[in-house]
Amino acid sequence: EEQKRLLQNRPDQPQNPKVLRIAIIGAPNAGKSTLSNQLLGRKVFPVSKKVHTTRCKARGVITHEDTQLIILDTPGLTNPLKAKRHNLEEAMLTDPWDSMKHADLVLVLVDVSDHWTRNSLSKEVLKCLSQFPHIPSVLVLNKVDVLKKKFLLLEIATDLTEGIVNGKKLQVKSALKQDSNSSAKSPLHTTRASSPENKVPGSPFGQEKNHAQEGSGLDKSSDVGSAGTGEIQGPKHHEREDLKDVKGWPHFQEIFMLAALRGEEVDTLKRYLLMQAKPGPWEFHSDVLTNQSPQEICDNIIREKVLEYLPLEVPYGVTQVTDVWEEGECGELLIMQSLLVPRESHKRMLIGRGGKVISRIAREAGQDLMNAFLCDVCLKLKVEVKG
Repeated sequence: EEQKRLLQNRPDQPQNPKVLRIAIIGAPNAGKSTLSNQLLGRKVFPVSKKVHTTRCKARGVITHEDTQLIILDTPGLTNPLKAKRHNLEEAMLTDPWDSMKHADLVLVLVDVSDHWTRNSLSKEVLKCLSQFPHIPSVLVLNKVDVLKKKFLLLEIATDLTEGIVNGKKLQVKSALKQDSNSSAKSPLHTTRASSPENKVPGSPFGQEKNHAQEGSGLDKSSDVGSAGTGEIQGPKHHEREDLKDVKGWPHFQEIFMLAALRGEEVDTLKRYLLMQAKPGPWEFHSDVLTNQSPQEICDNIIREKVLEYLPLEVPYGVTQVTDVWEEGECGELLIMQSLLVPRESHKRMLIGRGGKVISRIAREAGQDLMNAFLCDVCLKLKVEVKG
């Protein structure tokens, strides 16, 4: 009821409000929800190693002084064939595109720990960027802590940007002759191409020295654009067939490197986002953290655990039904939910030997719900076969 009231109430506008709507896009399982949770400071989006944990477009809200950041946590960009394989609803294909329409800034998240996909943007991401070339975009390299050979970040950044960031060419400095097994945190460090007033303390492109970016790697030097003017040519709208041999996007304004799971460098990105906000009315009350209802948060967190502990395709067939949602005398929350599965074999898997799997899911989901709702939660789950 409190959440409903906050969402329905008119926002408590400050004197000079600023706002920024941010769409976070990327391949499935790139870490979009983890990054969203880190930026918010609380876990409100489900996270799992399995793809397509996020099934709908949800919003996170960060309010800092006179500025409001609205994060559009979108499903991973996928294609109709994969959507059919995972039994995904139509919204999974349309929601990321809807988010782009409302965004002031796009964060493109790439998982650098995946050596199969890290050197090129997915066709779905490229299609999305080329469809909305007027929306400023920022490249975020995630899970850099997992990358043992840090010098590879230079190669990845060059491939994903086609060697151009903010209208400047990226050049590898000759000073970078480090051992291939170097474990320096991040060799990326450049002179910034944009104007000094936009500098963010700690930004990979905004500081002469930062412990996370020591060991100079890239230099944005020669202008790309109109000869003699230094002006950057606007991104051209690509036709679909043009994207066949394209690996990167040469119109990113910035590159950030972080480990979202550990929260490394997330504050740097957050400061940058706050500085990009433009004058405009707030959409939400300052006490709102997400536009999801408590029931939606609860369903998502339980489903996250089901995805985590069941093999392969099994979790995608689970239906959740909330039987009891009551607040106790001392403010504790009692939640009872039925998990309906299509087969008896799935029921046995979900319960586990001696009830170990379902007990673990209830325990871990209950803990996450306590952290989300900031109150005691008693969660009880039962498993039944559908029909």
